[in-house]
This record gives sequence, C-alpha cells and structure tokens, in this order.
Amino acid sequence: MTTVATGSKSEIAYDWIRERIHRHEYGPGYRLVLGAIAAELEMSVVPVREAIRRLEAEHLVTFEKNVGARVSVVDEEAYVHTMQTLSLVEGYATRLAAPFVTADDLAAASEINARMHRLLDDFDAHTYTQLNQRFHAVLFDRCPNPHILDLVDRGWSRLAGLRDTSFALIPGRPRHSVEEHDRILDLIRGQADPDELEMFTRTHRLRTLDAFLQARHDTPGR
Repeated sequence: MTTVATGSKSEIAYDWIRERIHRHEYGPGYRLVLGAIAAELEMSVVPVREAIRRLEAEHLVTFEKNVGARVSVVDEEAYVHTMQTLSLVEGYATRLAAPFVTADDLAAASEINARMHRLLDDFDAHTYTQLNQRFHAVLFDRCPNPHILDLVDRGWSRLAGLRDTSFALIPGRPRHSVEEHDRILDLIRGQADPDELEMFTRTHRLRTLDAFLQARHDTPGR
C-alpha cells in the first residue's frame, strides 16, 4: 500500500492503529504484530513501536510478557463502578443545571443528538462516544456546584481511560440512547419535576451499563 498522510511516521502509525481500535476492527484482546503493521504501512517497526507506546499510555493497548502488544480489554469491575458513580453525580448535576439551561443550550444539545442519530447507520463508536459526552456536557455544565461538576469530569475521564468505545460492544444500545436523549431534552424544556429529570438521567446511564453487562454475559467463552 502507499501511505498518503502528513506528519511523522510515528504519528501516521498512531492514527492508523487508533482508528482501527475505535472502529472495533481491532477488538479487545487483538494482538498487534508490529512487523505486520509496519509492512502494511510501508515503514520500519521503530515508528510503529513508538505509536504502540503512545497508545499504551492512553490505556488503549497493553503489553503482556511473552505475547507483546494487545488491544486493551475492558476492566469490567472498574467500568461498572465508574458507570454507577457517574449515573449518580451526572444525574444530580443535570438536575441542578436544568433551571439555568438556555434555549441556545437546548438547541446545541438537540443538534448534537441529531448528529448521533445520523451516525447510527454508519456507526463509528469513537465519534459517537465523543458526541455523547458533548451532549451531556451541554446539559450539566451549568450546574452551580463546582464540586459536583468535578466529580462528573473525573467520571468521564475514568471512562476514557478504561475504553472510550464501549458502545462498539453493545450495538443495540446507541439507537435507544439517542431516543432517551430526546426524552431528557423534553423534560428540561417542559420544566419537569426535578426528581423525574434526575431519575431519568440516572436510569439512562445505568441502561448503558446493563446493556454492556448483558453483552459481556452473552459473549461465548465467558
């Protein structure tokens, strides 16, 4: 193949491998053979090794003794704990923020969700996850309690560290998720009871967790 890209060879290798991980072409546990990747990209193994080290620092790749580099597997326990905590703090942050959310905020969140709708037919887990975070951030960013916001930010950071493409593992969930986003927007627009908004936002997060756990349970060999 001929590599047509700008930037250093290490940067090209990094982008190439990362894209395949995020598109789930290289799934959890997939072995990354440096020589094969270098041959595919028509470069030496040195920049590929540098790219792999960078991906390891981002927790997308792990090294195993006598095996080499593999795509990281989701740490199920850490993911569960993070999602449970995030459902609580994000739900409460959204509740506190709702009275301060503007018409422009709602329009921005609606447009982000429309983009997520359009992604469903040509799914890209990485892009979807980024948009998902932006959607929720628009709705909770006006939370007046900075300590709650800090906890939400930490939760999202932990999710990214664990793996930001978990939606790729639960293909049926994204469509339901964007439909639930529409409901959250309706609740805020209609100035719904704060308890109802908080509980729905909480449940929305936990439904993603439940779908993930069910998919893991249904995976052969588990």
